[in-house]
Amino acid sequence: MSEKRSYDIVLFGATGFTGGLTASYLATNAPAGLTWALAGRSQEKLEATRERLKAIDPRHGQIALLKADSSDPSSLRAVADSAKVVITTVGPYLKYGQALVAACAEAGTDYVDLTGEPEFVDWMWAEHHETAERSGARLVHCCGFDSIPHDLGAYFTVKQLPEGAPLKVEGFVRAGGTFSGGTFHSAVTQFSRARSLAKAAKKRRNREQRPAGRKISGVKSGLRRVEGIKGWAAPMPTIDPQIVLRSARGLDRYGPDFSYGHNVVLPNPAAAVGLGAGVAGLFALAQLAPTRNLLLKLKDAGDGPSEEDRAKAWFKVRFIGEGGGKRVVTEVSGGDPGYGETAKMLAESALCLALDDLPESAGQVTTAQAMGDALTARLQAAGIGFEVIEG
Repeated sequence: MSEKRSYDIVLFGATGFTGGLTASYLATNAPAGLTWALAGRSQEKLEATRERLKAIDPRHGQIALLKADSSDPSSLRAVADSAKVVITTVGPYLKYGQALVAACAEAGTDYVDLTGEPEFVDWMWAEHHETAERSGARLVHCCGFDSIPHDLGAYFTVKQLPEGAPLKVEGFVRAGGTFSGGTFHSAVTQFSRARSLAKAAKKRRNREQRPAGRKISGVKSGLRRVEGIKGWAAPMPTIDPQIVLRSARGLDRYGPDFSYGHNVVLPNPAAAVGLGAGVAGLFALAQLAPTRNLLLKLKDAGDGPSEEDRAKAWFKVRFIGEGGGKRVVTEVSGGDPGYGETAKMLAESALCLALDDLPESAGQVTTAQAMGDALTARLQAAGIGFEVIEG
């Protein structure tokens, strides 16, 4: 990006719950001299958000406010043209996100979001990856709990293992807390679009080049006990393992033969059965418009828990890596995964892209590909743990 932009960062969706937390994090932690702006469709709500940030630091009373709407591509292009990096918290992304990705890809503007929607990520690759490669834009999806702890955790684990050897890494996720209304709406929307999800994934598979001379694969497993993991591990079919494997395809450091498995840790087999039944029930209800609409009314996309409840939330992701005659156990840990730490990860991703000296990349890339060590260091400094437990 050679031309001067008006802002280092523009935050789109600052008046929502998670967007408001992201704005507060930037207001508290952004370095002096950072130029940033808030964008959204309601001038009144933007002004109220700015007043709240002014109470954090009087300097923020001067933050610029940009009128933009996800249904108005010209307003989104104006946002993209003005910024080095655009953050968006406006989801579900399948419904509201596509025009902003297009604007950033065309403008050569770096982009970060919180999506956990595989279909959205695959369609954005199909529609905008090549444009972003030409313009130099880095389109980085999944910059919250989906999928930074898992993507950077696997990357951190790989770096503890020998180079040039076949490697196997498995992640085991524990978390306590409430996930956001936006995440719930995204999940229900994605469940209702199983055919479209498969179509997008197939289109990407047919077009995306795979690394020559290297094998990258997922680990297939069932419910089981694992040495060193307290509880029962069950496969966790979220977007996270897809992101980890894309990082492995893009970075030679993962070795000539890399495999990754992603698991949730549960207290007993009955909990696994209950979780499976709950997901199956949610999937079934999402298929029909009347029941889907009832589900979406259960939790507003902009709602979130109290500060007291968020303070009690936590996550730990333990990784077991093996290869080259070595075994290593690592852990990524932090506080509230659905809100506070997600806002932190998103904001630090944007700051990293805007300010840090990073390896060259363009197009749709993962956090490990685009930011790797620099973002890991930022998150460690911000209180998210990346530790070697054993090895």
